[in-house]
Amino acid sequence: EVDALIAALDARITALEPPAVGDLYQGGVVFYILEEGDTDYVAGETHGLIAAVADQGSGIQWYNGSFQTTEATGTAVGTGSANTDAIISAQGLEISSYAAGLAKAYAATITDFEIFTGGYTVWFLPSKDELNLMYSNIGQGSLLGNIGNFDDDYYWSSTEHDYSNAWYMHFDAELAFMAFNVKYYPANVRAVRAF
Repeated sequence: EVDALIAALDARITALEPPAVGDLYQGGVVFYILEEGDTDYVAGETHGLIAAVADQGSGIQWYNGSFQTTEATGTAVGTGSANTDAIISAQGLEISSYAAGLAKAYAATITDFEIFTGGYTVWFLPSKDELNLMYSNIGQGSLLGNIGNFDDDYYWSSTEHDYSNAWYMHFDAELAFMAFNVKYYPANVRAVRAF
């Protein structure tokens, strides 16, 4: 009964004022609102991307132990989910042992996902451009400050560079950069979801 009341209140608040970058919303922090030209943009509706409120892991490899091409090459906003699915399809079912699998399994890996994720279960590893937007809009590069509570560390994207490398980003207030590195390099994972 309490969950139904909270959901009803959330729906009423959303109807009054759409979410904005930096808002706590649907299990995380809004870091991007879709714009005309973005995949899944609908005129007159508010849709965007949400980052989980904490990292799902650190020291995590991008791959599941074997070098292979996964076809997860999407870089743009709206491609992270498809990349994640492609990686998991190629890398196998041990989904919590590598970056994309850990992001996808986010809601299932915590004891009470209702509290932490708001009951939202469709999470994925962000694409290269989505990861950059997290840094710029709610990370150390944001005018709002590091409201996403990111570490000064490396974060994996779901974008594959080639057979043995994938893209990641160094989140740091003074020296942020996007680069690719070997898939066994240990980095952080932050799950995202679309709304």
